[in-house]
Amino acid sequence: PRTHLVFLKTHKTGGSSVVNLLHRFGESRGLRFALPHGYQFGYPEPFRAQRVKGFHPGGTPFDIICHHIPPQNPLNTLLTAPDPPQVAKVMPNDSFYFSIVRDPGTLGESAFSYYRSVAPAFRRAPSLAAFVAAPLRFYEAGARGNHYARNLQWFDFGLPPVPPSDAGAVQAALSQLDRDFPLVLLTERFDESLVLLRDALCWPDDAVAAFVHNSRTPAGKARRVSQGDIERLRAWNHLDWALYSHLNRSFAKKVEAYGAQRLRKEVEGLRKRREELARRCLKGGGPLPARVIADGELRPFQPPGREQILGYEVKEGLEPAERLLCSRLATPELQYKDLLDRKQF
Repeated sequence: PRTHLVFLKTHKTGGSSVVNLLHRFGESRGLRFALPHGYQFGYPEPFRAQRVKGFHPGGTPFDIICHHIPPQNPLNTLLTAPDPPQVAKVMPNDSFYFSIVRDPGTLGESAFSYYRSVAPAFRRAPSLAAFVAAPLRFYEAGARGNHYARNLQWFDFGLPPVPPSDAGAVQAALSQLDRDFPLVLLTERFDESLVLLRDALCWPDDAVAAFVHNSRTPAGKARRVSQGDIERLRAWNHLDWALYSHLNRSFAKKVEAYGAQRLRKEVEGLRKRREELARRCLKGGGPLPARVIADGELRPFQPPGREQILGYEVKEGLEPAERLLCSRLATPELQYKDLLDRKQF
């Protein structure tokens, strides 16, 4: 199994669910995580090795880094800059780099709901419909927090800002990304992505059986955008759409290489295993509103806006080993980070 991993976590793409399985895999094998001194590594400021707790120049590299890594522009400063790249200062040379992306047509709606209070462009708009109809009325390039409002994934990857008309520059950035990231997962094909990830990492089956984290209430999910608004959000986030379209094609090639029928069978097995774990572990058999979760270690962070994030409550009466397994599956990202911090330091 590969144990040197760099997961570039992008916003509003399902990355928290991936982080949970990385936390569980690493903890079960005693691997060392590159953790921030506090809540995060200083996002959206550029990543620096000194922001990693326990980092010493020339010291032993870490095994896994999987929280938001603030971008450096351009992306190749992460991996190939002559002044040694900052991530390479804390991670081994044989690390496997991967990430996850989502269609900007739906990501835009999620970002608007979640980051309404921190992105001035979203805050100024009376509604998502108003923002989508005329985003330039509300958006000011360079304003702090507005990276959430346009081409968020391009920003998270640290790709250089280029005009959409410069197809050569866009393609050059995407080609660099292909060289640096051998696998990028897709939110819309999440279970297929997990199977391909498991195969790439030579991990056991159960290692990628995870619950969905950071999901919204049914009322929040019900606020679907129209197909017209999806197209407008893709046009507004033109670099994200180029990124997503490119990676979607790359993903299709990986599916073909793996075998579509084989992949369907593996996905079916993964989903059955997840359902089995939910029945075995969870009170109510699935996600619950945060307000009814009694255990603070399992209660998810709630954003400052009106959006409500669901979490999990573990059944009572489980045997100690089973309770530990179930609790780890249900533990939100922030509490798990603190748990790992306590174990390492």
